[in-house]
Amino acid sequence: MNVDQELLARLGIRLPIIQAPMAGVSTPQLAAAVSSAGGLGSIGIGAVSADQGREHIEATRALTDRSFNVNVFCHAPAQRDPEREAAWLEHLAPLFAEVGVEPPTMLNEIYTSFLADDDVFDMLLEQRPPVVSFHFGVPSPDRVRALQQAGIYTMATATQVPEAELIEKAGVDAIVAQGVEAGGHRGIFDPDAGDEGLATSVLVRMLVGRTRRPVIAAGGIMDGRGIRAALDLGAAAAQLGTAFVLCPESAANDSYRANLKSPRAATTRLTRTLSGRPARGLVNRYVRHGEAAGSPTPADYPVAYDAAKQLAAAAARLGKTEFAAQWAGQGAPLARERSAAELVGMLARELEGH
Repeated sequence: MNVDQELLARLGIRLPIIQAPMAGVSTPQLAAAVSSAGGLGSIGIGAVSADQGREHIEATRALTDRSFNVNVFCHAPAQRDPEREAAWLEHLAPLFAEVGVEPPTMLNEIYTSFLADDDVFDMLLEQRPPVVSFHFGVPSPDRVRALQQAGIYTMATATQVPEAELIEKAGVDAIVAQGVEAGGHRGIFDPDAGDEGLATSVLVRMLVGRTRRPVIAAGGIMDGRGIRAALDLGAAAAQLGTAFVLCPESAANDSYRANLKSPRAATTRLTRTLSGRPARGLVNRYVRHGEAAGSPTPADYPVAYDAAKQLAAAAARLGKTEFAAQWAGQGAPLARERSAAELVGMLARELEGH
């Protein structure tokens, strides 16, 4: 049995197709539909509490008896800097004024890292989802081992070779090779340490030649031909995110869907302005404002995201959508509006050359 077959067998899937977790966009309905169609569906719980994460897992289990993935965030705690945060809020003040609200007087660290979240760790050991994946870093080898001893298969994102080496050292089972084309947050461990911005194809080839772990290609893959190309490069499977955003089962709102189907999908940007960490999405007024000449450095992740979310919520009440994060990869213009099951079927047929 080669590594591709081993991965599919261990994951309990028949197709080398993984739906990216996409916190805030993926849903139990989307994950279950992908899994039931033969791929690996995913839910992201990095932005919710342990109790909410449990609800998402139980909801997914109620919809499918197939394997699925649960993703958590392993970012370093935010570096709080009152002056930096105040300067960022002052820079955003005109946007808050535009939607008729005062900017917040302070910002909060809205997401707890899995590295320090015992409640989520204990919940995962209790729930024992088939797969758990890590983004922004890896937990300690002891935590990885505890999850594996509970029967959980583990995966972690790498954007460069040194990160893959840390993933392997931690004992994680598989490596998700995230190229710079990918939508959403870069999985880079330390966003201040420099980023070569490797393309998916280059990163996959580098990792396949350096690790015995299965490598999963992620970034810019939108159809079966893209999946086939990734497999030909040595990947054991491909992870697709933006390709699933237009599925009716996703949580994407009407504005997000409309923009992804419009010419705006052709312009994405990797930016820190929304969350404080590099993330690729559709360009809007918030991004342009945050990156204008003379703009201060955004607050650290996820503190900056607190400001963006408060502004987007206030704007949404007025029907304004130009300040919301709409994550998308460089392959966004290739997105197709299909149900998750239909899309997985199309991907499978294209993969086989039909």
